[in-house]
Amino acid sequence: METEVPLFLDIRISTAGAGLLVLAMIAAAHFALRWYARRRVRQEEKTSPPAGSPRGRPLRHAVFVALLSLVGPVALVLWILGLHYVLTILVLDIGHPGLAQYGLPALDAVRGIGVILALMWLLSRIGRAVEARLVELSRRTRSHSDNFFLPIVGTAVRMLLPLLAIIMGSTMLAVPERLQVLFRNAVSMALIAAIAWVLYRLVDAACGLLLERYRIDVPDNREARAVHTQVTVLRKVAISVIVLFGFAAMLMVFEQVRQVGATILASAGVAGIVIGFAAQRSVGMVLAGFQIALTQPIRLDDVVIVEGEWGRIEEITLTYVVVNIWDQRRLVLPVTWFLERPFQNWTRTTSELLCTVELFVDHNMPLEALRAELTRLLESSKLWDRRVNILQVTDVREHTVMVRALMSASNSGHAWDLRCEVREGLLRFLQREHPESLPRLRVVRPAPAAQ
Repeated sequence: METEVPLFLDIRISTAGAGLLVLAMIAAAHFALRWYARRRVRQEEKTSPPAGSPRGRPLRHAVFVALLSLVGPVALVLWILGLHYVLTILVLDIGHPGLAQYGLPALDAVRGIGVILALMWLLSRIGRAVEARLVELSRRTRSHSDNFFLPIVGTAVRMLLPLLAIIMGSTMLAVPERLQVLFRNAVSMALIAAIAWVLYRLVDAACGLLLERYRIDVPDNREARAVHTQVTVLRKVAISVIVLFGFAAMLMVFEQVRQVGATILASAGVAGIVIGFAAQRSVGMVLAGFQIALTQPIRLDDVVIVEGEWGRIEEITLTYVVVNIWDQRRLVLPVTWFLERPFQNWTRTTSELLCTVELFVDHNMPLEALRAELTRLLESSKLWDRRVNILQVTDVREHTVMVRALMSASNSGHAWDLRCEVREGLLRFLQREHPESLPRLRVVRPAPAAQ
């Protein structure tokens, strides 16, 4: 039997032929996949409606476009496996002990890393295709909630699928056990972070979807402000819980941290009591924030009088409340302040208010004329809500009469402007029509001294 003549470096012709055949088959598969995907995409583009049509592209077109984008990652996986096979048989055919001892493990490690990267690329392309399809569906659907949740689902798929590729391909890495543990821990932390991010997006989307139904920039916004207050506080609580549990889950990935945590929990008797006393005020403020969110003595955009200042509730957190003062200052108060001290809430049940204007006139002032002028001013004002229109004499003194005009407005801002407008109008009326009825300065002469 004749011995086969080596071709190069003791590599036999049959081995080289087998390697070339494998590479040729991979190249043919790569070309065939790309040709088929491009052909089907062109056919679908000819028969499908344009992308800007109301119906949009059909699902079959999206599938073939995704298939075309997956040709590259799939071909990369085939090339990595094929080159690994070809290089392995070449190294074995050379028969050098050192090359076989160190070369084969290196080829296995490179193959594992390459396959993981290729799978990440492949599943990332799949995730992007799914995300693009879900976004397109959210734009064409009639359900308003789909505009919030479908893109988030697509983002979750795009983020989690590459991590799944790492988990699936980690077994192919020919690395020491300690590095594999470190690699798995890093992947687990990335997976926990991705899940926490998706949960955060879901909470944020749910809150946004709920708050869109309740607008606070309308006159009658009491119910909307109540919902905004509850949703805002509960959203911060939910996000804090997600961050806390996500951070705790990341720490629990490491065995050393789990042991330290168990030791701390086992010996937390006296330390827990000390920490409880130290955090009593902080915990009380957090509980007060929950109480405000549930009982709602104040709500977002409420008009309040706090510390002698007129303002609106701008922000409510678990620990403090921000009041926007009328001159654009900000008054920051702890939440316990609104449970322990009295304050005025002008919009607790309704935003409608009564407002007064007081004038001092002479005794000879005809009240009917003043009452008619008040009615004329209110009917010509856009700030009056047409509920209350009263003119009363509230006090009679030696030289003057106190007259009070009582009127109503839809909210505190309109009430203030209406008071200023009516006060100015009544003063102009007195100056123009009844100047003799304005209060006069009377000089009291001292009595003559007795002779």
